[in-house]
Amino acid sequence: MFTIYVYVLDALADWELGYVISEVNSGRFFKKDAQRVSLKTVSYSGKPIKTMGGLTIMPDCLIDDIAVSETSVLLLPGADTWNDLKHGAVIKKAEELLSSGALVCAICGATAALAGAGLLDNRPHTSNGPGFLEMFSPGYKGQDFYIDKPSVADNNLITAGSAGALLWAKQIIGHLNVFQPDTLESWYAYFTTGKPEHFFALMQTLPSGKEN
Repeated sequence: MFTIYVYVLDALADWELGYVISEVNSGRFFKKDAQRVSLKTVSYSGKPIKTMGGLTIMPDCLIDDIAVSETSVLLLPGADTWNDLKHGAVIKKAEELLSSGALVCAICGATAALAGAGLLDNRPHTSNGPGFLEMFSPGYKGQDFYIDKPSVADNNLITAGSAGALLWAKQIIGHLNVFQPDTLESWYAYFTTGKPEHFFALMQTLPSGKEN
């Protein structure tokens, strides 16, 4: 079973997590033999946090509770509070997870936190456009590995800019292998274009021909 740990911090950018957590938590489009997924929110203190959208989240567990395992997944959302030193602990945990083969996924401001720790210096990655990581992470040395795309997957590291949440979600879901390939393509096409034919194609990829 996959355990997906969602790091929550004040001013978290709600929209960046929406696509991926709703699909992996609901399992509504999962294929029949998909591994089960457990979703847990995690923080540095266990105290409630307030998102950018004003939602209050009570974390399920602490950083030390994150299991370092190939079946663990760490999602790091954007926020304008990543420069607070207290978040360094989860970046250290991200480094452990990457070394173990576990999946680490960072978007927007979280990419700057990874860059500041040197974790993007030698791996293909993206962020909020050329120059962003240099601006917020002075020690960043990964310019040669920067790819100017909405989201970039490099084995067990998936990074995205603030406008790349949909592609980021697609790449995460694809890595977890919980959708049939045609389900994932139709899902992405529908939410990218809004065209009804992609929604009907999506429904036809499910075993019963309708939503699970």
